[in-house]
Amino acid sequence: MTSKVWFITGTSRGFGREWAIAALDRGDRVAAAARSVDSLDDLVGRYGDAILPLPLDVTDKAAVESAVRAALETFGRIDVAINNAGYGHFGFVEEVSEAELRAQLETNLFGALWVTQAVLPAMREQGSGHIIQVSSIGGISAFPLVGAYHASKWALEGISQSLAQEVAGFGIKVTLIEPGGFSTDWAGPSAKRSKELPAYAEVRRSVLEQRASRNAEPGDPAATRGPILELVDAAEPPLRVFFGRSPIGIAKADYAQRIQTWEQWQPLSERAQG
Repeated sequence: MTSKVWFITGTSRGFGREWAIAALDRGDRVAAAARSVDSLDDLVGRYGDAILPLPLDVTDKAAVESAVRAALETFGRIDVAINNAGYGHFGFVEEVSEAELRAQLETNLFGALWVTQAVLPAMREQGSGHIIQVSSIGGISAFPLVGAYHASKWALEGISQSLAQEVAGFGIKVTLIEPGGFSTDWAGPSAKRSKELPAYAEVRRSVLEQRASRNAEPGDPAATRGPILELVDAAEPPLRVFFGRSPIGIAKADYAQRIQTWEQWQPLSERAQG
């Protein structure tokens, strides 16, 4: 199998770091982007020139373009681009400020868009490539307290589904990975939180209890190393794929309810057509 060149954002920890290690362990090369590349020193020591550490804030479009150019100049091509950089924002919709929502979108949506747009010309020229967007079960379903996060991931899902149809003729694949709960710091140090309104105290307590129950057995990010390799090596990778056991049940229940509601209200829908 020909070795691949990866461009991965958010490689300082979590999925990004695990996937960089998975690629490097089998002899692939990785352009590893992170806000602070100090966290990559051990990987540079272990893998040498096979890894290119790139300091990067994905909200800076010019910096993204520069990082992609550096990766292409160093490795000559990009076969896999993974948009993993992102964070969770906690706050009820009434609590979220405009600045907080815009910041969430700047990282989770626009950051992924800037990387995608930057790698596409090279992928079109080489006639191949695989763009992987790290979404979430929260990209197709929604829960209280993380509305801003859902807004960013639902938008990423929509733009990526359009993208997949637009670039298929160039030999470029697009996959949305939709993880369930994993032991990353998504809800820890990386997360941001809105100022709490006292009126939501009881709702918050209930929501947090439900969330704890839902994430009682989080997945191990290291366990995703094999699956990510299988995914990028697939001749026909899926547009969407869950990571973890819990998302399929959430999705089935959510979509069954949607279909039931749409069918129940179909007579009204038809009258609306005139």
